[in-house]
Amino acid sequence: MIGPGTGVRVYLACGVTDMRKGIAGLAALAQDVLRQKPANGAVFAFRGRRGDRIKLLFWDGQGFCLYYKVLERGRFPWPNAADGSMRLTSAQLAMLWEGIDWRRPDWGAPPARVG
Repeated sequence: MIGPGTGVRVYLACGVTDMRKGIAGLAALAQDVLRQKPANGAVFAFRGRRGDRIKLLFWDGQGFCLYYKVLERGRFPWPNAADGSMRLTSAQLAMLWEGIDWRRPDWGAPPARVG
């Protein structure tokens, strides 16, 4: 994905968002609901009601970028609306974008010790 690099702050809007909203509407949600300045360089993540759509809003220093993804199968893992908002790491954002459950990643077995 072209976009923000590692170490970026990520704010996830829990619950559902109207996916008809564009940049202005999502920036207003970031400010009013998430209590963050939309142009502060953070990534803001929003999910639709069916769970198969996600929008990411990001200020790159010159303007807003809006990333939109629709899954062919499955749903994006998402917390309940009661959680309000959450902070994610850039690694969790990468897993989310790929449809991986970032809340319970399967890290596999630890490496075996030799010697």
